[in-house]
Amino acid sequence: MTSDNPQIPPRQRKIIHCDCDCFYAAIEMRDDPSLRGKPLAVGGASERRGVVATCNYEARRFGIHSAMPTATALRRCPGLIVVPPRMDVYRGVSRQVQQIFADYTDLIEPLSLDEAYLDVSDARAFQGSATLIARDIRSRARDTLGITLSAGIAPNKFLAKIASDWEKPDGQFVIRPDQIDAFVLQLPVKKLFGVGKVTAARLHALGVQTCADLRDVSEEALLAQFGSFGSRLFQLCRGIDDREVKVERQRKSLSVENTFARDLADLPACIERLHELHAQMLKRWQPLQARYQVGGTFVKLKFDNFVSTTAEQSADSCALDLFPGLMAQAWARHQRPVRLIGVGVRLVPRDERAADQLALPLEL
Repeated sequence: MTSDNPQIPPRQRKIIHCDCDCFYAAIEMRDDPSLRGKPLAVGGASERRGVVATCNYEARRFGIHSAMPTATALRRCPGLIVVPPRMDVYRGVSRQVQQIFADYTDLIEPLSLDEAYLDVSDARAFQGSATLIARDIRSRARDTLGITLSAGIAPNKFLAKIASDWEKPDGQFVIRPDQIDAFVLQLPVKKLFGVGKVTAARLHALGVQTCADLRDVSEEALLAQFGSFGSRLFQLCRGIDDREVKVERQRKSLSVENTFARDLADLPACIERLHELHAQMLKRWQPLQARYQVGGTFVKLKFDNFVSTTAEQSADSCALDLFPGLMAQAWARHQRPVRLIGVGVRLVPRDERAADQLALPLEL
């Protein structure tokens, strides 16, 4: 099976690969605008044998890249600014990006903090247009998070990932089913998924430089040269990739959070913010109702001293009137100004309830 919908043939799937542009460096430039336009790397200090985790495009012009020793990077670009990584910040922004993805589909396969596959074959937003969904995701990331991402849209994961590199940074590229053959034929074999330097060198030794060359080699010959990976090469050079977008694990909860520019002084100020957060949560909950039921509700508060607390209760709906009481419980524990509010629901897969139980109506 290649999609949650067995009616969708492989070449008609709609897969988006989203890749945040120089993610760590982009966040550093967002948070410190004085770094913009200057060669910047995020990584360890040179005197500690540190390496570059990522760098911006200004630094890449000097040949700097991830995994390069920081000392080497500084030799190539003496004016390079090196800042230490802030992983907690990057993880927080990554969660916000994932929340944007979840507004369009529940079929999300994160590859790292800064990239993911999305299967939008059954998405309803923008009448199911993967191109418009990708454009909207990119716009929201730019406008709400202050970062850019690039997107590739194609009928499978292999092609979507290649496409996301085609218009970097801050762009997107579409490979439609009727364009697959023309696109793949001109690809260098080093672009194929799983082909590293060693395999590429072996292919080059056989006179194979492009996918067009590779198509001239029989599957039997590829199996003889590369073992079981030969079948994979045979498929990839024809643009075939039936791998599913794999959700890492069953969802156990759904939540939305907001960090406020100014701390909220008291409980009434916090409760005033509930309606907006609840509306955002409902929007994300609606696509999940076919697979999950509500098992509980919760409110998370982070106070001005960065102490967090969560109040929750069992529930079988996510009605708005369930949340003010939880908010009051959480706030009463510290009674301080609040910098972040989160609201959410605990999820129970429907197959864990009675199979014939009817879905509970969504309460607004």
